[in-house]
Amino acid sequence: MTEYYKEKLKQGTEFQDFVIDILIKELGLVLSVYTSKKYQWKHGENRQGIEIKFDNLYENTGNIYIETAEKTNKDNPKYIKSGIYRDDNTWLYLIGNYKIIYIFSKKMLKGLYSSNSYLRKIETPTSQGFLLEKTKVEKYCAKIIYPEEEQKPKELF
Repeated sequence: MTEYYKEKLKQGTEFQDFVIDILIKELGLVLSVYTSKKYQWKHGENRQGIEIKFDNLYENTGNIYIETAEKTNKDNPKYIKSGIYRDDNTWLYLIGNYKIIYIFSKKMLKGLYSSNSYLRKIETPTSQGFLLEKTKVEKYCAKIIYPEEEQKPKELF
């Protein structure tokens, strides 16, 4: 696992914890998160089937990135299914940042991808996916949550 991947994983898990608190406050929804890799690979990120993704570039670009495949290291020969194409219990897909969270059905995102209803495909050395521009994000998401600024956790270190 590269240092870049470790840092992105850290950012993602911190955002996931933030969103878990927001879901309790805003929707009364409590998530039971799987912490072992064994259960995450077998079932999904949590018992409720909700995938949470941090998009730290959204505020600058106005586009969200939906992942379809990944590699933990650029030197791995093949991508594996991930994001909306990972075979697990996910049915809801939450993506955003500390200012805005979009809730999509996984089925909707797969439909947008298969119908080419996106801005463009993206491939990096460790990820494949597509970009959705803000107008489509707001049109096709099921719900938008605007967390209050004071809810964002402060840096400890």
